[in-house]
Amino acid sequence: MMHCTMEDLGALRAGEASVWARRHITTCAECQAELERLYQRVAQLKALPALRPPRDRWPLIQAVLRAERSKKRRTWGAWTGSLALAATIAGVLLLRPSGGAGGTLYAELNQAKQQSRTLEDSLQQYDVEGRVLSGHAAAVMADLEDRISAIDGSLAQQRASAQDAQLVQLWQQRVGLMRQLVNARATRARLVGL
Repeated sequence: MMHCTMEDLGALRAGEASVWARRHITTCAECQAELERLYQRVAQLKALPALRPPRDRWPLIQAVLRAERSKKRRTWGAWTGSLALAATIAGVLLLRPSGGAGGTLYAELNQAKQQSRTLEDSLQQYDVEGRVLSGHAAAVMADLEDRISAIDGSLAQQRASAQDAQLVQLWQQRVGLMRQLVNARATRARLVGL
């Protein structure tokens, strides 16, 4: 003897069963028991509490987000302030007058090298490699990096000839380009919320 399938029982429950299924359910005890179990399962599922998220949680979530953002701003501000203080102290120490023009060139060279190192260290905090950049931002950063590389090549050649005035000028150009690159990356980081 053939029994009703689960689809037949579901159709019976919905009132859309075939003629054969409606006749069979009246004569078959097994199918009647299975239909009763189906009704019980449906009743148990209906008795479960409704899963609705509370709607009044947004102010709490918003407060947490604001606290995290302000913490990032305070950390960023403290870091930037300490970096500026360190650069100022290094500049004062390097710019102390020493005897003669050779001493001034040497001090300017040391200052430019120190500024370059400081700017390179600050570039490390901006991870633009893992971020999506607009075409313009990527082009600006690539151009600055290319120009810095060209100056680095010139610096390598100048070290061999050791002409102090040209060396200082190249280092100062490098520092200017590094500042532009740091500013571009810092602006990008602020825009994406880093």
